[in-house]
Amino acid sequence: MEHLGWVSLIPPIIAVILAIVTKNVLVSLFSGAFIGVLILVGGNPLKATTETIGNYYFPIVADGYNAAVLVLLFFIGGFVALMEKSGGGSALASKVTRFINTRAKTQISAWIGGIVIFFSDLGTPLIVGPVFEKIFDKAKVSREKLAWIIDSTSSPVAILIPFIGWGVYIMGLIRTEFDALGIATSEFSTFIQVIPFQFYAILAVSLVPLVALTKLDFGPMARAERRIQQTGELYWPESKPLRRAENIEEANKGGRAIFIWLPLLVLFVTLFGLLISYGFPFEPVPGSDFRVSLSAAYLFAAITIISLMLFYKVRKFGEVFDIYTTGMQKMVYVALTLVLAWSLGNVIKEMGTAQFIIEVMRGNVPPFIIPAILFIVGIVISIASGTSWGTFAIMLPLAIPMAVGLDAHMLVCIGAVLSGGVLGDHCSPISDTTILASTGAGADHIDHVKTQFPYALLNASIAFIGFIVAGITGNAYTLVLILVLLLVAVFTLSKIQNVKMKKEVGV
Repeated sequence: MEHLGWVSLIPPIIAVILAIVTKNVLVSLFSGAFIGVLILVGGNPLKATTETIGNYYFPIVADGYNAAVLVLLFFIGGFVALMEKSGGGSALASKVTRFINTRAKTQISAWIGGIVIFFSDLGTPLIVGPVFEKIFDKAKVSREKLAWIIDSTSSPVAILIPFIGWGVYIMGLIRTEFDALGIATSEFSTFIQVIPFQFYAILAVSLVPLVALTKLDFGPMARAERRIQQTGELYWPESKPLRRAENIEEANKGGRAIFIWLPLLVLFVTLFGLLISYGFPFEPVPGSDFRVSLSAAYLFAAITIISLMLFYKVRKFGEVFDIYTTGMQKMVYVALTLVLAWSLGNVIKEMGTAQFIIEVMRGNVPPFIIPAILFIVGIVISIASGTSWGTFAIMLPLAIPMAVGLDAHMLVCIGAVLSGGVLGDHCSPISDTTILASTGAGADHIDHVKTQFPYALLNASIAFIGFIVAGITGNAYTLVLILVLLLVAVFTLSKIQNVKMKKEVGV
């Protein structure tokens, strides 16, 4: 049996519902995985407990890729803590606020920062968030807006870059299918040609400056923005941010802007210096080498900021080392969240959830509609499982043969799968990058998910139209159409929002 039918939908549904209702990510992820294992073992609670621990948690932590991500996460945690406690963030904020003196400039600056740090979907939230959080607070822009911006420049940017881990992974999947079908086309050239059809990622990145310039805040995001502007409160009373800077003003005494820009410069130079030794940018860098390079870059950046803090006598060595290790410890919660998310993903895979969804959605349909269907199926799988990479691994082996066999446009079909997968990675409450965006911005996770989703839905609707048109034409210039539709939608919604606000003020 490839799947358990409708029963296979129970774990992800429970996880998503509990994440929203309880606002406790750990409980929701654990419950979803445990209930899934309970179903798999026939309802024996004791066996389900031992199976969950022995066959899901232990192997996941021991897995080389997962272990590398967790180690990288701890390096990032230590580095972020040093930046927080060094006072460099506030010092830099006080300098740049002379230039970043409006709410629009604040948001666009964070957007640019997220794009610049394109090399890591994990690093983007945890670097850009702590650097900009004080600037956002001073400009009275909500932490939810910061979380949305750094989330929109993490996975959506990373998936457009062919020479980092995302591109290497996707090209490997494409090459496998090409070999099986006897297609001699280079997977690298295919990836490049697919980029204009990655509608959702491009829309997600493009929407941020449009929202900043038009002041288009609607739904829960509008309420969050009114809260920070009218009351100055960073959080709702019931919010529980994944990361909160404590006693930050006292800790920031003696801080200098060099504590931020020089370590980041060292990070970039170290990273790209190591990547060049692996053939970058002329050859794709293997994911393992990339993670090692990134970990080394964070380590050298941390050594740099430690040296600066000691040189300027901001802290003693013992205090600095304690800050670094404490920062690592604070990442334990996030690491545990990731482990539970990976575990739930494996349970869902074993139950055949994705296979069942695909089986239900597949049918005899006209070739031009196949990309739109692949996009919708990818959304369902990625939101339910919280993983884009898992969605790619499931969908590409189906999408490429379907495109060949049913005479659909292959590049459009691949773009649809990638767009559907990254949408879930971008906004699913059980996605690791969504969790890290909440962490980096110091926002409540559920608040971030609720405020971000309406914007994701807007992008998804426009992308869906784009895939129908591209399915008919197969033309990359469809990208121009969807960007025009985005502009029209944003300006229309902003006018409606302005009229609504005027009526509220009048009342």
